Amino acid sequence: MTGTRAADTAGHAPGTRNRGAVVAALMLAMALAALDSTIVSTAVPQIVGDLGGFSVFSWLFSGYLLAVTVSLPVYGKLSDTFGRKPVLIVGAAVFLLGSLLCALAWNMAALIAFRVVQGLGGGALQGTVQTLAADLYPLDERPKIQSKLSTVWAVSAVAGPAVGGLLAAYADWRWIFLVNLPVGGLALWLIIRHLHEPQREESPPRARVDWAGALAVFVCGGVLLTALVQGGVAWPWRSAPSLALFGTGLALVAVVVLVERRAAEPVIPGWVWRRRSIAAVNLALGALGLLMVAPTVFLPTYAQSVLGLGPVAAGFVLSVWTLSWPVSAALSQHVYRRIGFRDTAMLGIGAATLILAAFPLLPHPGEAWQPALLMLLLGAALGLFQLPLIVGVQSTVGWAERGTTTASVLFCRQTGQTLGAALFGAIANGVLAARLGGAGDLDTVARGLDTGAAADTTRRAIADAVHAVYLGAAGAAALAFLVLLFLAPRRFPVRAQDPA
Repeated sequence: MTGTRAADTAGHAPGTRNRGAVVAALMLAMALAALDSTIVSTAVPQIVGDLGGFSVFSWLFSGYLLAVTVSLPVYGKLSDTFGRKPVLIVGAAVFLLGSLLCALAWNMAALIAFRVVQGLGGGALQGTVQTLAADLYPLDERPKIQSKLSTVWAVSAVAGPAVGGLLAAYADWRWIFLVNLPVGGLALWLIIRHLHEPQREESPPRARVDWAGALAVFVCGGVLLTALVQGGVAWPWRSAPSLALFGTGLALVAVVVLVERRAAEPVIPGWVWRRRSIAAVNLALGALGLLMVAPTVFLPTYAQSVLGLGPVAAGFVLSVWTLSWPVSAALSQHVYRRIGFRDTAMLGIGAATLILAAFPLLPHPGEAWQPALLMLLLGAALGLFQLPLIVGVQSTVGWAERGTTTASVLFCRQTGQTLGAALFGAIANGVLAARLGGAGDLDTVARGLDTGAAADTTRRAIADAVHAVYLGAAGAAALAFLVLLFLAPRRFPVRAQDPA
């Protein structure tokens, strides 16, 4: 017990002497992962015009997302086994290699394959950075680093599309990937030079890695997420490819369970779901990923098609939540120190439920400030929800379990986003079909808008479709509230060696 306690206390020691340099490296590494999810979107027309492959360009995003999501649990376990530094170095190197290869891509198939390589590195960046943030700071100081990382995501959400558009318009789309090299190189240098992890007494001399479990998790996650991403897009939900993928995925779930039960050091250990606090946070943040699809995917279409805004103004309506989210997250410590992690998160997600449910009450067509105000309030509510859960769940485990715990939380959130894109896409298209009397997807209908009475009917149908999506998101938020109410312990079992 003494050895474990000492080791866990040492878990806060890496880079303490040069903590500022290490934090700068973490923010740069997080910026790489955060920018990559937004900077590519505005350059798609130039990429397709140069390389072709319009029918499969969506895999530029889907392939990256799949690789990030399915690799998160693997990197989490590896960081608990070998340490954060080697995993972060390897992940950053793989990400930069993928970026260089993307810049050299000769056709769309090659670019998609290299985006998958990027995603394999991005999974290490996202999970390990969040884990190191908890290692570097004790519980009472942890909101500082988490608010900085939240700010990185907020700035990236606003700056990414603008930077991507500028590079594609005035330089070349390949620079979108090449700019990662100097930023990532600086982050790597800072990590190698300034991040020093102590030796842990409890570490076995020859750690056993569950490579069979890692492969099973990777393949199973890839198959199921591909079914969700492509279902209703590349083929109908009830088609043979969709049913075959879902059937194969479910069979692979049984394989994963069997392999992990027999493994000495499983990639996804059973205690991740047996401990109430971790299981509740996993489910709650899975619901967060689900509900985030409503504003991020559907609000820009609503702003342009229903409110008649241009792309820049529509982007502003969405981006205002990135202003309130990090501020609320930074201030959440003053709330959870008084009422606890669970109740603070319930307060945030309860407010988010009401805000999401209020969206369908907006007048038609309405003014731009109305959805912008709701997004500002939603960002504040979700900042109060997410950060206390992440800080709280990381504080219930020691160093040797923190990487796996953090990765499981991020994995559930990413999976929730993938499920939300499929579910809410189906809801929106179903409402459109009912209102317009025929089949059609939201993107196609929105792009085909013209003027006149028919256009007003179409705009109302689009508004109804987005309203239905927001009601679904409100249901996901309510589900997260119920999970915390009935499953999460009222007081998280914070470890004594990680005191408030």
